[in-house]
Amino acid sequence: MTERITLTAPDGTGFEVAVARPEGTVRGGIILIHEIWGLVDHIVDVAERYAAEGYLVAAPDILSREGMAPAVGAELHDLVHSADEATRIAAQPRMREALSGSRAPEYAAWAVPALRTVVDWLEAQPGVDGRIGVTGFCFGGTYAFLLATADDRVRAVAPFYGRAPEPAQIASIHAPILALYGGHDQALMDALPGVRQAMTDAGVDFTEVVYPEAHHAFFNDTGSRYDAEAAADAWRRVREFLAARL
Repeated sequence: MTERITLTAPDGTGFEVAVARPEGTVRGGIILIHEIWGLVDHIVDVAERYAAEGYLVAAPDILSREGMAPAVGAELHDLVHSADEATRIAAQPRMREALSGSRAPEYAAWAVPALRTVVDWLEAQPGVDGRIGVTGFCFGGTYAFLLATADDRVRAVAPFYGRAPEPAQIASIHAPILALYGGHDQALMDALPGVRQAMTDAGVDFTEVVYPEAHHAFFNDTGSRYDAEAAADAWRRVREFLAARL
C-alpha cells in the first residue's frame, strides 16, 4: 500500500507524492516519474513493485497543477486507447488542452526544482544513505534525464522512452544511464544516434536497450501498446542496473 504526502516546491507550491515503502531493510530510494497521464493507478502499481524489491519509492504528481490530475489522466488514457476510432479522435482536443501547460518553457523551470525537492526528501529518509535513483516513462523518462542534469545526488538513471536533453545539458550528467526504447518509436529512434554521440562526447556511462518489435509505452500493461516480452526483459534489466548502482 502507498501513502500520500505533500512536498513544497521551491516556489512555494505544494504537490502530492505517492510513497511506497518496503518491508524490512531499505536498499535505496527511487524517484518514479509518471507518464503524460499523471499519477494514475498504473504508476502506483509500479511503485509498489519497486517497494517489493526493497526500495523506498517516491512517485511525485507533477502534472495535476497543469490540469492532468489522475482522474483526468485515467479517463483520457481510456479514451485515447479506445477501440473506436471516433472516440480516439474526439479525445485529442482534450489531450492537447490538458497538456498545454506542461509544454510551456516555464514548466520545466518549475518541475525540475520540484523533483529536486523529492531528492531532498528521499535523502533524509532512514536507510536510503544517499542511494538514490530515478526512473520514469515517456514524459517521466524525459524528466528522469532532466533531473540527472540538475542533481548529482542521483546515482542511477533508468528512463523508459524518454527524450534526452540537449548536448549542453548532457554534459552535466554524472550518473550512469540505462535507457530503454521500443524500436517502433520512430522519433526517438531517429534521435538515438545523436544522443549516443552526445553521451560519448560528455563521458556519460550510457547504455541503451532497444526492443525492435516494441512500440512507445511498451511497459504500460494498461495500454494498447503493451509488449509483455519486452516489458519483462526491461523490468529484469532495470532491477539489475539499480541493484548494481545503488
